[in-house]
Amino acid sequence: MPDGWLMALSFSIALVLAAGLTPLARRLGERAGWFRQPTPRHVHTRPTARSGGLALALAATAALFPVLLLSARPAIEAVRVGVLLIGSLLAFGLVLYDDVRELSPWAKLAGQLGVALFAVFPYFLAPGLEPPPGLVIEQVQNPLGGTIYLPPAIAIPFTLFWIMGMMNTLNWLDGLDGLAGGVTAIAALLLFIHTLRLGQYSLAPLCLALLGACLGFLPYNFHPARIFMGDSGAMYLGYFLAILSIIGGAKIATALLVLGVPILDVAWVIIFRLSQGRSPLQADRIHLHHRLLDLGLSQVQIVLLFYAFCAGFGALALLLPSGRYKLLALVVMGLTVGGLLWRLARREWENPSRA
Repeated sequence: MPDGWLMALSFSIALVLAAGLTPLARRLGERAGWFRQPTPRHVHTRPTARSGGLALALAATAALFPVLLLSARPAIEAVRVGVLLIGSLLAFGLVLYDDVRELSPWAKLAGQLGVALFAVFPYFLAPGLEPPPGLVIEQVQNPLGGTIYLPPAIAIPFTLFWIMGMMNTLNWLDGLDGLAGGVTAIAALLLFIHTLRLGQYSLAPLCLALLGACLGFLPYNFHPARIFMGDSGAMYLGYFLAILSIIGGAKIATALLVLGVPILDVAWVIIFRLSQGRSPLQADRIHLHHRLLDLGLSQVQIVLLFYAFCAGFGALALLLPSGRYKLLALVVMGLTVGGLLWRLARREWENPSRA
């Protein structure tokens, strides 16, 4: 397989570094006082360092350097990999301050817009170049056949929405031990398989860098967690996943199916908060994983349930023969998860003091 050795190298570097750096990040967080204190909104019962994002970002970034330096690739693709590397670090760095000093929700949102614009920016430098150097979703597959081409006036806002939405989805998903890291690992693995099927061998190591970093971090983050990734780690993972689904094209449907349950939960939470006259950025305890916890399921049971749903629907994206069937799978997922969220949310309307 072309670039097989580079895939193994990228995965190994990320895995070993994440496993080795996470305990160091934990000690650094404890000495610096970067703790997530227990509150009624959170499920942990003791102060826990939230510096795990340092290990995730350093491990995945280190694994990306061989991809850039040791693999021959077109200049356009090298620019895109560079955007992934630098942009993900910007996403991490901008939110790292929040883990230490607590930014306002609107300040974090502005930072997310900035790093999303960074991914799009090269597109403006050479708008007539084919393919363009920036990471813009210029086309999507029509479920009924063919391709839908998006003009820049639609493609650019849609891309910004996709990147920021993915960052917030992973950040809001990070509410139980091992949940965000495990779901990201599943998404990275399925995107890796999809990338191989498309013959994009030079891009496959990018997926493995993210997969290795998550797998090296998870033993310390799974219940009972000894360290949290913090908002900076979750935003890093979200940005990385968003770019992976764009960088080679034709992977948006796969990402939607893998992360469909968390995305639907984010949409429902926003609608619920707005229905109560609250800001959609106001933190609370009404996410799907919180509601399942209140029903009596354990953290491990909920996390494994999310893993199963994400892996199952993600596998459908690889196995279903056409976009029409993938659209049907998305509809079934939406109806199933939407029905579950509706039943659970009725308890919130009947007793809003729990929110």
